[in-house]
Amino acid sequence: MKYALAAVIALAASSAHAGCFGSSSFQTCNDNSGNSYTINRFGNTTMMQGHNSRTGSNWSQQSTTFGNTTMHSGQDAAGDSWNSTCVNGYCN
Repeated sequence: MKYALAAVIALAASSAHAGCFGSSSFQTCNDNSGNSYTINRFGNTTMMQGHNSRTGSNWSQQSTTFGNTTMHSGQDAAGDSWNSTCVNGYCN
């Protein structure tokens, strides 16, 4: 499940009708799959919260980077918590 959010984001990014509005520190995005999500960036941390209007599901992710290490945590659409640590691009 830890890659479920990444898959949703990748799908949204590849959608021809996806759009994000806002600044580099706060954005609101929508796509034609029914996903809407907000992205907050501050310092070395990015927080994302999403909702799918078609399914009613919600999901969230927080990522924090220190040097070459990024720690991810979140809650998938099923309500399950997950986490992952990536070092030099390799994630567990």
